[in-house]
Amino acid sequence: MGNARNIAFWVVLFVLILSLFSLFSSGTNNATSQASSYSDFVSAVKDGRVAKVVLDGENVTYFTKDGVKIATIQPNDANTTSLLIDNNVGVVAERQEQSGFLSLVGMLLPVLLLIGFWFFMMNRMQGGGKGGAMGFGKSKAKMLTEKEGRVTFDDVAGIDEAKDELQEIVEFLRNPQKFSRLGGKIPKGALLIGPPGTGKTLLARSVAGEAGVPFFTISGSDFVEMFVGVGASRVRDMFEQAKKNAPCIVFIDEIDAVGRARGVGMGGGNDEREQTLNQLLVEMDGFEANEGVIILAATNRADVLDPALLRPGRFDRQVQVPLPDIKGREKILNVHAAKVPLGPDVDLRIIARGTPGFSGADIANLVNEAALMAARIDRRMVMMVDFEKAKDKVMMGAERRSMVLTDEQKEMTAYHEAGHAIVGIKLPKCDPVYKATIIPRGNALGMVMSLPEMDQFNYFKDQIEQKIAMAMAGKAAEIMTYGEDRVSNGPSGDIMQASSLARAMVMRWGMSDKVGNIDYQAAHEGYSGNGAGGLSISASTQELIEEEVKRVIDEGYVTAAKLLKKHKKEYTLLAKGLLEYETLTGEEINRVIAGKPPQAGDDEPSDTDSGGSVTAIPKTKPKKPKAPDDGMEPEPST
Repeated sequence: MGNARNIAFWVVLFVLILSLFSLFSSGTNNATSQASSYSDFVSAVKDGRVAKVVLDGENVTYFTKDGVKIATIQPNDANTTSLLIDNNVGVVAERQEQSGFLSLVGMLLPVLLLIGFWFFMMNRMQGGGKGGAMGFGKSKAKMLTEKEGRVTFDDVAGIDEAKDELQEIVEFLRNPQKFSRLGGKIPKGALLIGPPGTGKTLLARSVAGEAGVPFFTISGSDFVEMFVGVGASRVRDMFEQAKKNAPCIVFIDEIDAVGRARGVGMGGGNDEREQTLNQLLVEMDGFEANEGVIILAATNRADVLDPALLRPGRFDRQVQVPLPDIKGREKILNVHAAKVPLGPDVDLRIIARGTPGFSGADIANLVNEAALMAARIDRRMVMMVDFEKAKDKVMMGAERRSMVLTDEQKEMTAYHEAGHAIVGIKLPKCDPVYKATIIPRGNALGMVMSLPEMDQFNYFKDQIEQKIAMAMAGKAAEIMTYGEDRVSNGPSGDIMQASSLARAMVMRWGMSDKVGNIDYQAAHEGYSGNGAGGLSISASTQELIEEEVKRVIDEGYVTAAKLLKKHKKEYTLLAKGLLEYETLTGEEINRVIAGKPPQAGDDEPSDTDSGGSVTAIPKTKPKKPKAPDDGMEPEPST
């Protein structure tokens, strides 16, 4: 109906413009002729200089025998026709109705154009288009159908438990009688909770794809505007659209933008946001039932949502979408790697093992980076070395080979990173050392990267203490090698990491006997001692916390210093090896500290990954400073 009105408006507008053009054209033609007085016209007729005359009311247009067109106006009492006939001049008369019509159109055309423009603007303001002046009250939800790329559960990997939770929703949308005949009701809403990049949006789309129903998607921030009441209007409009297309799924991404707890903040919060949330609560579970409309929402901040939003009847289920484990990462790799030609040496299980903590988005980015790296050197397939380089880039940052370092800076970096690596290898609870490098990556001049042998879900006190010792080993190595007066600012990142772990031990995890089993983290965020942060900590408690944090870090430093003194020979060998080769893998580090070359010879069996290397990690030939073009990329340490 709206389209028909728009077409009719444009047709009428075209006709009016055409009439106006015709009128102006007629006026233009008249304007191009010469003008003369009526007495000159009479004289020309009597002298026989006029060949033809056109009479149009009071307008007289005559053509001379020389072909000149001249216009004049006859008086009311003039008998021009008799004059022309007496002098044998041809006469052509124009119909008066045409002139009257054009005159009428000329008078009415501006008014008609104004009325047409007014109707057009009213149509836009009343919602003829969502982008109109009043269109901000309409929902911005976009409806996706199977024509725009169907996504199913086969496209989602690594989150099998979450898929199982949503399988019932798919079954209900396909066959609602299966549940209703036993008195069961499908959940009205499901909240997907998980870290960024774990596939919450993709999972919601797969539910719609499996069920074969329309899928509306909108962001939580699309509801809130500067004008009070606009968000609530959009919520109403969104549910009206959903009811017309029921059964369907409405997906609200980042719902925490509109669903935050009410009454929080200065002045009770933003009135517009709270009105929008109130309308959303009513639409989800109010007096009017929304049969066949299922709400899916995603957030990574479930802790800030309003309790009324989470109660049964609104979001009946909270589906956890965690980071994938090693099996899940392998499945995700299989999905993304299916679009990439893989080389014969690629083992996705090894890649999955070497990417702990990666989300689905991180893994997709890893595969893409590997493909880009292979394309840069015109490979036809993506090889394992491309995945290794891509993993180093994603985890440690891009190499900064253009950065100019003095020999002294390189040497200090080598001893610093060698300290991290030696302590990490010698402490049994530290994660295995995966790679060490003195090539700058990101903001670091060098890095030592450790990877766990399996996914970790719990951290223990002795394990954290050894991690702190490994973090402080860089500063201990600098002091042991160059003295306390020559220590650099290089350990600043290590100190931040050690402080964060130590504070968590003391203030959150109850791993300090003096502080006890009390969570001081929330109070420490204000850390003013006067209740500014919501909770207050007494001065004596603050002092005790800081003493315990300092004690834990100091003990870690002492442990690192003792280990470096005990294994000074291995520490020195590794520092010299890093200066020569720049980058060493875990297995190569073990060979260097044993006094062997990083690479095994043809007659020497290759070492297994003992003492902290990651199993089956393919190695690249180490790059020597004298051979900058041998194809080896240096790798940084953390």
